[in-house]
Amino acid sequence: MKYRKLGTSDLNVSRICLGTMTWGMQNTYDEGAAQMDLALDHGVNFWDTAEIYPVPAGQDSTGGTEDIIGQWFEKTGRRNEVILATKMAGPAPLCRGRGLMPADVEEAVDGSLKRLKTDVIDLYQLHWPQRQTNFFAQRDFQPHLHTELSGEDMEGMLDALGRMIEKGKIREIGVSNETPWGIMKYLQLAETKGLPRIQSSQNPYSLLQRNWDTATGEVAMKEKVDLLAYSPLAGGILSGKYLDGKQPDNARFTLPWGANIMGRHHANRDSDIVRKYVELAIDNGLTPTQLAIAFVNSRPYLGSNIIGATSIEQLEEVLSAEDVTLSEDVLNAIEDLHDANPSPSLGRGGIRDAG
Repeated sequence: MKYRKLGTSDLNVSRICLGTMTWGMQNTYDEGAAQMDLALDHGVNFWDTAEIYPVPAGQDSTGGTEDIIGQWFEKTGRRNEVILATKMAGPAPLCRGRGLMPADVEEAVDGSLKRLKTDVIDLYQLHWPQRQTNFFAQRDFQPHLHTELSGEDMEGMLDALGRMIEKGKIREIGVSNETPWGIMKYLQLAETKGLPRIQSSQNPYSLLQRNWDTATGEVAMKEKVDLLAYSPLAGGILSGKYLDGKQPDNARFTLPWGANIMGRHHANRDSDIVRKYVELAIDNGLTPTQLAIAFVNSRPYLGSNIIGATSIEQLEEVLSAEDVTLSEDVLNAIEDLHDANPSPSLGRGGIRDAG
């Protein structure tokens, strides 16, 4: 397993990050515990969760994934082996009526700490911007969304998060589903106001969704704000398991809520571009999953690649990609396919994907 320091921080994170959003919905405690055991055995020391997981979020399930992780920490005593990341969401009824504003930060942090049964969160992230903007699966800048910041207080958020650092409740901070402007604004405020610096942005990134490359990749490399790539398999689509109309049991897009959570990926589940990536993998002695994961692993601005699995077998296959280095010929073939059909999982409207 390869490791790197996240952003400018001292957090030395594994290149593969264990995603957890199915635990408590598609996966039981025992299944989640087995994944945590296997991940640590393979050197995966970085885990990501969120206060509203599992997905799809519901009044009775919200916080369930953090509960599972906390129970595992309590039973095993292995909290000190893990760099733990979680995310603050809102505004939504599922966030217990509070919003995503400075006054809400400590309540959200304390709730996660309690469920996770820990004294400190290593990386605390804002799940999405408070303002209306083009994020998740929304492709293009849309001026009507940018007429105001919708009450977003970015300076106030950094100040509130700084107090959590001072109190020892969190170590580092990051954002999620942010735009290049948002990342640069947070960095500007940190520098000019003496506030905490964001170390990462957790955004979707895969063979099917590469809008990060258009502008944010340059920001990430020059400003040392690393990409935490989520949905590297496009919700499992890049494994090829949905091709030819297949509907695998318990798979995300077989379940009734799948299309609503990640609609643009759902539209590509049995598409020609997916078939071409699958064929490229097979022609080069790889599984489609290995190709997709190894591609994300190859990105120079990557902090960590967040993988999710609903079975041990899936997790083992994903972890096997850590040993794969794609040849120049394969990378060039990927770019040819990308040029012909760039980022097909992006659309005009945008559906709030989980991540």
